[in-house]
Amino acid sequence: MDNDTSDYDPTWTPNDTNWTNDSDELCSLSPTPAQVLSQTYIHSVICAFGLIGNVLVMITYGFYKRTKTMTDVYLFNVAVADLIFVGALPLIAHNELNGWPMGSVACKMLRSAYSINLYSGMLLLACISGDRYVAIVQARRSFGSRSGAVKYGRLICSAVWVFALFLTLPTLIYTKLFDEYDLMEETSAVTCELSFEDKATAKLMKVMVPSLQMAVGFLLPLLVMVFCYSCIICTLLRTHSQQRHKAIRVVWAVVAIFIVCHLPYNVVLLIHTSSLFTERSCEAEKTKLMVLATSRSIAYLHCCLNPILYAFIGVKFRSHFRQILSDLWCFGKKYIYTARSSEICISGLKTSEGSNNMSSFSA
Repeated sequence: MDNDTSDYDPTWTPNDTNWTNDSDELCSLSPTPAQVLSQTYIHSVICAFGLIGNVLVMITYGFYKRTKTMTDVYLFNVAVADLIFVGALPLIAHNELNGWPMGSVACKMLRSAYSINLYSGMLLLACISGDRYVAIVQARRSFGSRSGAVKYGRLICSAVWVFALFLTLPTLIYTKLFDEYDLMEETSAVTCELSFEDKATAKLMKVMVPSLQMAVGFLLPLLVMVFCYSCIICTLLRTHSQQRHKAIRVVWAVVAIFIVCHLPYNVVLLIHTSSLFTERSCEAEKTKLMVLATSRSIAYLHCCLNPILYAFIGVKFRSHFRQILSDLWCFGKKYIYTARSSEICISGLKTSEGSNNMSSFSA
């Protein structure tokens, strides 16, 4: 990227520190210390809850749930995608605050973590809605074919991961470290952003990358979810099951939280992308970047809510979760009372002397 800030460059990214407004006065778009601190706290909370929830989901589906379904395979992979991102989030925050001491490789990998999570996670949520559509709306037609569907679910997940990696290539290739000099503050800082050698590539990528994020990472999954869950609600309304109202509320919650988390960020991203190559006033640009950062943090919250929406609501999953807590309590007692060999601790999946239900967690 051309780092000369003397003239207005229509290929600037939103993170460029020096930006010229209509009155030819320099405009610093660097976030204030208060904004940096608040985002750090918010991302720390997202990271903590996201790690706990998604690790529990992976443990449950990986070790405790014996009978696997297609949805279980999707949920496990969603947890993996979310875990990749929440694991990268504190490293991103640390590097941004300290001038990226981990180097250019970490810059590329950590910036790519969000794209991989976005594409794979959202497409897998669309797959879950499609699987539930087949299981509920097309139940009679699919009953005989779902017994061996787990292997097809794994193939679909593999295809989703490959597709997500392919869509992440522009971020991986063009993300670089470079020194950014603030003429107003007369200071320089190392940043990790998309950087291009020529303006033609910059114009193409700065439209293509956010457009792909909005189309594949939001609009396509949203359309699939709305169609599938609308059909599911219509089917449930025709049934006489006592559980139908609870199921309908869960469906509405899944769609509503998806929209609440991702719609604001995608609307602001669309506005930003459409105004990339036009001059903007300094105050308007500052306001837009602040709204963009806030809405992005709201979108990050979905990583914490996925385990609650798709896993903890289920009765069977809650049962397995209680078994995990029981086993942890069991192991804690065993560690504390190792000298008391007469004590035997029994949980839902771990057994004592003559039980046949041995768990892989058994001592």
